[in-house]
Parts: sequence; structure tokens; C-alpha cells
Amino acid sequence: MKLVGGNPCLDFVNSVGGRVWSGGGAQAHVRADKLAAYPDLVAWSVHAGLVDEAEGRGLLRLGASRSREALAVLGRALAFREALYRTLQALMRRRRPAPADLVVLNAEIAACRSREVLAARRKGLRWEWPDSAERLESPLWPVVRAAAVLLTSPDLARLRQCGGGQCGWLFLDRSRNRSRQWCTMEAAATCRRCGASASGSPAAAARPADGRRSGSR
Repeated sequence: MKLVGGNPCLDFVNSVGGRVWSGGGAQAHVRADKLAAYPDLVAWSVHAGLVDEAEGRGLLRLGASRSREALAVLGRALAFREALYRTLQALMRRRRPAPADLVVLNAEIAACRSREVLAARRKGLRWEWPDSAERLESPLWPVVRAAAVLLTSPDLARLRQCGGGQCGWLFLDRSRNRSRQWCTMEAAATCRRCGASASGSPAAAARPADGRRSGSR
């Protein structure tokens, strides 16, 4: 799976094959979800570089022995992902995020921060999760922390959605003239996921947080 978001929380939002819009663009339905089971969440986290391979193997063993808890963690992760997606969509369209989505985000941010401690390292202090190897929800923590930072960051002005009508992937446009329109360079001409016209999706109407349309120069 490609990591094109430019931020871990955006890559997490993009852990779907795409999103199909219905109801006049009022609701997005996930297509080809890549996180169908707890092992998928762990595998994605290792792939994204948020969890090392040794810890990932340990979490898989832990999840297998506590399957009910692992299923609940997966549910939390998916609820957070979709609440974050809807919130970012609202901000791009200069709308107020839904209160219910902010409740979900705040709950996970609080849970994440409650496990963090300051640790002394050779190059100074840094925030760590000392019990991450023992907590099934730990793959979610780096994503949640990244989201908490992005949601109040000037980087939101660079937030874009892929122009493909059935894609919906989000990314930070770091191009010099802020003209990036697609999740990948290949998508502009060849990506089947993104090749549909954007005219029927919110990407065609969404404005980034700085008020520009995606693709403006």
C-alpha cells in the first residue's frame, strides 16, 4: 500500500481502496477496506514505520490470545479513521466538524496522551509509550498523536483530496505552487482508482483550509 499522504494520520485515513460518495455528496462509503482484521492494523503500522517488526510480531501474538479485545481495538481504529476523515473533509470545505466526530477524536487523543511519558535519551527528552508492546491499541497511538498535531497546524492549508471521483485519498500538497491534484503521479493518467471524473465527488467542490481550490496556482 502506497503512503502518499505526507503525514501518518493521512496515510491511515487512506487505508482504503477508495471512497464512493452518495446522497449528493453527503456521505462517503468505504470501498475495499485494507483493515479488515486486527492483524491488518498491525501490518499497516509496521509498513508505515510506526511499529517495528519485532513489536509487531508480539502484538500479533497478543491479539491472537485476546481476540475479543483485538476486535474491539480494530473497531476503535476504524471509528477514529472515519471520524478523522469526515473532520478533515469538513475543514477543507470550510465547515464546522460534526460534534459526534470530535467526541471520537477527543476520546482517542486523551487515551493516547494518558499513556505517554517523558523519557531521557542521549539527545534529550522525548515522549514515549513505555507499555506499547503490551497494549493492543498501541498501533493507533502514533496515528492519533499525528492527527492531534495536524488538526491545529498551519499544514492544514496544504490539505488536498485526490481528484479521482472514487478515490478520496487525502494528502498534503507540498508542491511549490500548490498545484498537486492527484494522490500519486501515476494516477493522473493511469490509476484506475483515481481515473474517474471528479465532478461528482466533494473533491471537485472542496476548498482547502487556505481557501484555494485544489489545483489552483
